[in-house]
Amino acid sequence: MGKVSIGLRGWRFDEEEVFDANGAIKPLAEMPPAPRRRVSRLTAILGNACDVCMVLEDDERHCNVASAVYGEPMHEVLLCAEHESDFFYWFRELGGEEYAGSAALADTFLEWIADGGCAPEDYGEIEHVDTEPDALPDAAAAGGIPSLEAELEEMDEGEREALDVDVGDLDT
Repeated sequence: MGKVSIGLRGWRFDEEEVFDANGAIKPLAEMPPAPRRRVSRLTAILGNACDVCMVLEDDERHCNVASAVYGEPMHEVLLCAEHESDFFYWFRELGGEEYAGSAALADTFLEWIADGGCAPEDYGEIEHVDTEPDALPDAAAAGGIPSLEAELEEMDEGEREALDVDVGDLDT
């Protein structure tokens, strides 16, 4: 088994940590803490608008839906395909890697965007390579990402606290 993205490019998961033997996503309590935090966060951010579009547009209706996520849960940056190269340019060429793993990554990047930052036109787009996409478990066919809200409602308060995930932006 290898590393896979679920729902959005960027965050990569070891298949055996998030999928069971049948290819279905495991219950959160069965996942190690780091992937559990990211999968939990995915349930809240899937389908959200690109953060760069939100900075640049007056109306959210004109924003692209995010297709990639980078950074740490609750401090992530959501990007559409159009703005992903801006992030990589900032990260690789302008020293953004110094913020890797920190809560400041998204804020610092988006401040750069708000100040007029963008990748040069000749920087090019990011090429994503899908190797053996048919060999990966199909999250949609396996029931999608489990509803965190439903799973949390079935748990008592002690079980939720033991998960050590921030559920502040979810209805529980």
